[in-house]
Amino acid sequence: MPLTAGQGASGADAGADLRHVDTWLFDLDNTLYPLDSGLAAKMSGRITDFVERLTGLPRPESLALQKRYLAEHGLTLKGLMENHGVDPDAYHAEVHDVPLDGLPTDANLASALARLPGRRLIFTNADAAHAGRVLSALGLADLFDDVFHIGSADFNPKPSPTAFTRIIAAHGIDPATTAFFEDAEHNLAPAAALGMTTILVGADAAAAKAPFVQFRTDNLADFLSRARLKEIPAP
Repeated sequence: MPLTAGQGASGADAGADLRHVDTWLFDLDNTLYPLDSGLAAKMSGRITDFVERLTGLPRPESLALQKRYLAEHGLTLKGLMENHGVDPDAYHAEVHDVPLDGLPTDANLASALARLPGRRLIFTNADAAHAGRVLSALGLADLFDDVFHIGSADFNPKPSPTAFTRIIAAHGIDPATTAFFEDAEHNLAPAAALGMTTILVGADAAAAKAPFVQFRTDNLADFLSRARLKEIPAP
């Protein structure tokens, strides 16, 4: 089922009513491409390698520390910076040095993104270089107006309210006319609190029960293609 209706949708076959939206925020990893591409697993292994070498801990303990920092800080890097003085550039250069040949290009997604009226922005906890590589590999780089990355947020990752405050200030965003697409359910909570329309993306999205998730889809291209959008007057 490509769409599970949430608040604001009349049924599973109805396109989501997004006629109020003129700013489109998209997470990057596991949102614009599926988790089963394998890229996330490759990067996770690289993070464990980094933590293991940095701390000297056995691999199982390094993995546990990696996951603990992720849970506590929203991003393993944040915990490494605060507790170990890690240079984020060195970290990103190592963790993101993975092949992207498993990423699929999706003509339907490109077409669906192109029809969205207004601004399209990437809102990612990754760095600018990784975002650029991934968008290029996906063939989507020309469809976004800007990338708001972890450096843009001064290394305050989603779901930190500071990350949202910074992207709103940087781009003059009105949350009431903004839709945010994410694969990580907890990252949608602050967006909903601000008044953004929230869409959970991914294979398990339909099972999500959180009240702050308004729409759920396992097929982003289909969801966007069928959404009801604001009409732009002809010039």
